[in-house]
Amino acid sequence: MARERTHDESVSVEISGCSKEDARIVFDALCTCFESDRCAEDVPQQLHETRPMVWLGTFEVTEAHECAAPTRLSSTVEADAYGGYWAIDRLRTTLDSLFTLRNLSSASGDQEKELHVLLERR
Repeated sequence: MARERTHDESVSVEISGCSKEDARIVFDALCTCFESDRCAEDVPQQLHETRPMVWLGTFEVTEAHECAAPTRLSSTVEADAYGGYWAIDRLRTTLDSLFTLRNLSSASGDQEKELHVLLERR
């Protein structure tokens, strides 16, 4: 039996290894599912032509909305997520429903879990 959440559960998500357009596709898809600190006007920017970029967002995953199917990614996207065990599991399940997901690694701490995945188009 699932335990009821008595407080908000948030997950920090870092997107890298992709274009700013693919980063936006991932963030927009997650924003249809969860409340976030990213708004529609918060478009990922490429601030340097050759240096790798990392884009950040925080998603409150306690209550999920109906997720919209995302636009197809043009390339593989790396995603790192940090949060509580339940919140990371919920985010992972959601990402798996939106994209083809490949687990690269995870690390568990006392009260937090880290997840590193590759997202690909379906």
